[in-house]
Amino acid sequence: MNIPAIRRSTARADLSPEFAVRPRQKIRQVPLAVVLTLWLVSCSDRATKPETETPNPRSAFAKATADKSAIQNPKSKIQNPALKIITTSSGLEMALIPAGEFIMGNDKGDNDEKPAHKVQVGAFYMDTREITQSAYESLMKQNPSKFKGPDRPVEQVDWYRAVLYCNMRSLKEGLKPCYNPTTLACDFEADGYRLPTEAEWEYACRAGTQTKYSFGDDPAKLKIFAWFKANADKTTHPVGQKAPNPWGLYDMHGNVAEWCHDVYGETYYQKGEGKDPRGPSTGNKRVLRGGGWSANDDACRSAIRGSENARFADACFGSDAYGFRCVRKAKEQPSPTPPK
Repeated sequence: MNIPAIRRSTARADLSPEFAVRPRQKIRQVPLAVVLTLWLVSCSDRATKPETETPNPRSAFAKATADKSAIQNPKSKIQNPALKIITTSSGLEMALIPAGEFIMGNDKGDNDEKPAHKVQVGAFYMDTREITQSAYESLMKQNPSKFKGPDRPVEQVDWYRAVLYCNMRSLKEGLKPCYNPTTLACDFEADGYRLPTEAEWEYACRAGTQTKYSFGDDPAKLKIFAWFKANADKTTHPVGQKAPNPWGLYDMHGNVAEWCHDVYGETYYQKGEGKDPRGPSTGNKRVLRGGGWSANDDACRSAIRGSENARFADACFGSDAYGFRCVRKAKEQPSPTPPK
């Protein structure tokens, strides 16, 4: 299968420690980034707005799927939570994703998607939209994107810059950063922002479905929900223009592929870790999920997996299709609505 937007690993995952042998230049960059973080935060306006709830986006999904037959697989036991959308003090919307259980992977998919296995995921908040260029630039004071536009997703961002943004956003809002500035180890108990685990990302993307996409199995309907090769015109587009999935998340199947926290392991699913899996402990590549503007419809499926080096080389083919969104620990979770 050809996935132009994401580099796929066809050989065994590199299991050399990611942080144990790191060029000296990379080690120096992290402390400098931390200094930049603290400087920007100290110079920023410390006054924060209280978090507020925003209108329920389920109506957008209902409108998009109205009069569309078999938009979801009737055999799936879909549990739509009573959606709670908040606006953070930084002005970004997040959806409260309920704790639950789902089947991760696809036995009919690529080899790295097998075997499909049951996974339990705790509750968390997730950005309803991919991080925009304006949101990124407001903290990082730079915009590396190829396709410029304040409301377009930021791209050409490697994994390290994505986690730095997470820490800066945490400090801006007075939260505890998740990533250690020296080792980049993640404190999952911290209340700050981080990248989603691969399991969290797929769970949120599926939104209670077990079909190829969060809206069903028919790729002809993908254009309603995603910017991809067939309709993107070789560029990204402003976030949130397409219909959201049942849990209020936009662009999960397209626009840009999204970094996850996990190290990529081609055979990792064979371990069958069933509760809040966080990926292999070592490796040189990080997981990318979701389709992108240059991806075909098969590469936009909920279970598709991609990977890329955590730090870009000087030239990285496909990096203009890589972006991210953030998650953070939830203090509460809604009671899912039983399936009808």
